[in-house]
Amino acid sequence: MTSAPAPRVRPRRLRETPALRRLVSETRLDPAELVLPVFVREGVTEPMPIASMPGVVQHSLDSVKQTVTDAAAAGVGGVMLFGVPETRDATGSCGVDPNGILNVATRVVADEVGDAIVVQTDLCLDEFTDHGHCGVLDALGRVDNDATLERYQEIALVQAASGSQLLGLSGMMDGQVAAVREALDGAGFTHTAILAYSAKYASAYYGPFRDAVESTLEGDRRSYQLDPGNRREGLREAMIDIDEGADIVMVKPAGSYLDVLADVAAASEVPVWAYQVSGEYSVIEAAAMHGWIDRRRAVIESVRGIRRAGADGVLTYWATELAGWLREGTE
Repeated sequence: MTSAPAPRVRPRRLRETPALRRLVSETRLDPAELVLPVFVREGVTEPMPIASMPGVVQHSLDSVKQTVTDAAAAGVGGVMLFGVPETRDATGSCGVDPNGILNVATRVVADEVGDAIVVQTDLCLDEFTDHGHCGVLDALGRVDNDATLERYQEIALVQAASGSQLLGLSGMMDGQVAAVREALDGAGFTHTAILAYSAKYASAYYGPFRDAVESTLEGDRRSYQLDPGNRREGLREAMIDIDEGADIVMVKPAGSYLDVLADVAAASEVPVWAYQVSGEYSVIEAAAMHGWIDRRRAVIESVRGIRRAGADGVLTYWATELAGWLREGTE
């Protein structure tokens, strides 16, 4: 038998040892690239577990202090705050009330860690409306885009005044970035930045999040969130938001939309983030709880894949834990 010729090119040489693999790694993770989403619930005195998101809780105003302090100590880049109010109404009044839960929580967190970490807030109405939609409704029960923009402007001013350094516009209303930028600049909040949830898809992976904020939604949000089959539309939305003045644009969810993320990253002149959403988190946690996958490796691989596709930053519920692994060099 004739022996096979020795390969002339051997890519495996650079995979031979951990030190070599580390030296030539193309995609690295850093704690500063991570943002921790945090839920704060009105009227509770201790953390409340979220059944569909093992390890994640609705915080009290007291317990959130330790969570954001831990995140800052781990080197996490930011925290994104969501509020869970006791009462809701048709227009989301809690969102514009300076004493509403999200605005109070923002002041608490800004006082606690505002110099060490970027304090961010979700700017939307779904957490505060009794119908669960991201905007106000018209007489026919449809989301009224332009009336919602006025509400977003009001919320933006309250959030900025409460200490939010970065407003996360997640409602997917046409013109929301321009409207909020105009309101902020007109009120003197020229240094408050805008994160546009530009390519936010109508995804099944939001299910656990709706438990986390105790959503009252009936029906769906397909009339304003993107069709999961549309790739070009995601890029178009991001370019519109950049033109309107977004400081950062985002793709959400992350894992099922890496092609859209790569498209946006290739075209954008501003930072591009991605949100590893609740369903992505819960799928890995559930599989790990059954012993079907290696939890740590799956977490790291999932976040690295998002970074590899082009994300400059990642919102992930594992932010603090992952940052700890990275700082210890045990990833």
